[in-house]
Amino acid sequence: QAQLMESGGDSVQPGASLRLSCPASEYTHRKYTLAWFRQALGKEREGVASIDSDGSRNYVDSVKGRFAISKDSTKNTLYLEMNALKPEDTAIYYCAAGAYVADKLAPHEYYVWGQGTQVTVSS
Repeated sequence: QAQLMESGGDSVQPGASLRLSCPASEYTHRKYTLAWFRQALGKEREGVASIDSDGSRNYVDSVKGRFAISKDSTKNTLYLEMNALKPEDTAIYYCAAGAYVADKLAPHEYYVWGQGTQVTVSS
């Protein structure tokens, strides 16, 4: 399986915006769901957002209205647009791919992962 690689993490102040990217050209088949997860220090990995091949999206409640997941079909790249960032959004963010995913934000459903990109929100 081709690996994934995230980019775009940074250290920003509360209220700022960031866009994470993850090239995923190997995972365009309709069976795949792509997703973003995050893991804060000392906490379990948490599903943030997912997108199916038909464009259906799911978000964890804490980011609804602030984050947006999208795919660019021409570039075969997954994005996570993050707005109004809060200190509690601080974490390592991972992109992931899974096939025939049922529980869209459950880490165990995904079997291809990137190495993560750090997002730090602090004043």
